[in-house]
Amino acid sequence: MIACGALAREILEIKRIGGWSHLDLTCLPAILHNHPERIASAVEDAVLRHRQHYKTIFVAYADCGTGGVLEATCARLDVEMIRGPHCYAFFDGLERFAARDEMTAFYLTDFLVRQFDAFVWKPLGLDQHPDLRDSYFAHYEVLVYLAQTEDPALTTKAEDAAARLGLRFERRLTGYGELQSTISRWADTPLVTQG
Repeated sequence: MIACGALAREILEIKRIGGWSHLDLTCLPAILHNHPERIASAVEDAVLRHRQHYKTIFVAYADCGTGGVLEATCARLDVEMIRGPHCYAFFDGLERFAARDEMTAFYLTDFLVRQFDAFVWKPLGLDQHPDLRDSYFAHYEVLVYLAQTEDPALTTKAEDAAARLGLRFERRLTGYGELQSTISRWADTPLVTQG
């Protein structure tokens, strides 16, 4: 599996739960999400680098802001990726997420709660210019924490992030959602090394 680094902890836990030691994992830097135009080429480079060693390669990314470029790249490379627009949707469940149609929600996952300053606060310049918050988040009403785990410390950090952004807070326990069911299906596919 070639995966987004933002999913590493969750994928390792899913592998542990399933006992799937035959699945190897390579992660790309999660910070690519701040530059989605770079994701497809990074995935392609990783697939080409690992292709000679594996019968099957899977891509543990959703579209993630690539505007369909990642999907087209994976189709051209004949590798399967996770369905959906982004991890928020596959954690919540694609149909449920689409049905909510929450245009005014800003989402965090366990990873993004842990890395809020590094992936949201500082890259948006809010550490230097907190007044930009009202411009960036003017159309948001709620911060939705899609929790993969029961962790009170993470919930407290997510509540703090909502307060810092001036948004109402909501927490939904999603578990691993369709990430887990997808990896479960992938685990049944032979991933033997060729050489």
